[in-house]
Amino acid sequence: MFAELDVLPRLADDELELHLVDRTIGVPGRVLTYRFEMRIDGQRVGTATLRVGSNDYIDRYAGHIGYGVDYDHRGKHYAARTCAMLFMLARCHGMTSLWITCNPENVASRRTCERVGGELVDIVDVPPEIDLFREGDRQKCRYRIRL
Repeated sequence: MFAELDVLPRLADDELELHLVDRTIGVPGRVLTYRFEMRIDGQRVGTATLRVGSNDYIDRYAGHIGYGVDYDHRGKHYAARTCAMLFMLARCHGMTSLWITCNPENVASRRTCERVGGELVDIVDVPPEIDLFREGDRQKCRYRIRL
């Protein structure tokens, strides 16, 4: 089990900053989760999540990292830059590998996974009993990142 950090490292590069908006801890059956806004000059350009810890749901379907770049800000590699920052935070927690998942038809997200060094391991079917299926997801590409 991974413990919450008392102080988070600064998650920023020369332009992009991750601003912590929420964290979930101590919930039975769940892992420590950080939720961020991606910001440029204080303006939100997207969101990101880091799940610290593993279970079958995370490893196969949800992934350790999730991201979404707001429509007007796409094409600037904010998701890849965010992943690099979240890799650093994951290392602070002692994690040595991560999963990032995406839908097979999401070409931009697949490119991001490849850009950050992800290895496509497989494409799995999403079972009907989990929430992602009810939201319309039928398959997930599983990319492994070795930190």
